[in-house]
Amino acid sequence: MESAQDWHSAKALLEWYIELGAIDAIGDAPVDRYALEPTMPKPRSAAAKGPTPATPNNPPAAPRQDYAALAKQAAATATDLEALCNAIEAFDGCEMKRGARNTVIADGNPAARVMIIGEAPGRDEDIAGKPFVGRAGQLLDKMFAAIGMGRDAPLSKDAIYITNVMPWRPPNNRDPSPDEIAMMVPFLERHVQLVAPDLIVLMGNTPCQAVLGRKGIMRMRGNWQEAWGKPTMPMTHPAYLLRTPAAKREAWADLLAIQAKLRELS
Repeated sequence: MESAQDWHSAKALLEWYIELGAIDAIGDAPVDRYALEPTMPKPRSAAAKGPTPATPNNPPAAPRQDYAALAKQAAATATDLEALCNAIEAFDGCEMKRGARNTVIADGNPAARVMIIGEAPGRDEDIAGKPFVGRAGQLLDKMFAAIGMGRDAPLSKDAIYITNVMPWRPPNNRDPSPDEIAMMVPFLERHVQLVAPDLIVLMGNTPCQAVLGRKGIMRMRGNWQEAWGKPTMPMTHPAYLLRTPAAKREAWADLLAIQAKLRELS
């Protein structure tokens, strides 16, 4: 039988094990840890914990800013389009502004009878500082040219005016969040009031969400709605038409409905 180690020898052996990297003590017999019952402590509920007391090193959290309310106040002070553009440029509540090159507000004739609302700038629009200038924008121009209208038309009766829900390009062209849309709606509504078009065209789901409060463009397209006191036509976005050429027939029917509505309103 081996004699028991003295205290100094045991301590030296333990220090040697630690120096070798040993971190756990084990017994003579193996332990099946998979067979052990879990003994994780139960987390305390938020109610049991209670609020964290404020201290100099742990100051109370600042109240969350209501950017939608701030946007509403800023939009209400805009008495013309120039003032509205300045208010949008100065608004810092939307994070996507920090990653955009330009604030893209509008293009076309502000006296136009038709106001087109898209979703948000893409790469080409962010570079140019104008809405609908890429492939989808070029198709949009061709679509309205087919009914005798365009953003460069000198007469207001033939002109279109184009804007977006979001004036800044979303990162990676993602869809704007409901909070982002909500904070820009006051600016959009004021934009419609100042332009005072005869009718509005909503290009895609995001404008429908912002203006009508719901999505489902494939169900809504081609059916007249009313928003902010204006006849409103939801249409599929030109980018969708580029991906799905067969849908151009329905888009043509929507354009003819817009043309007929303008004649009716005249």
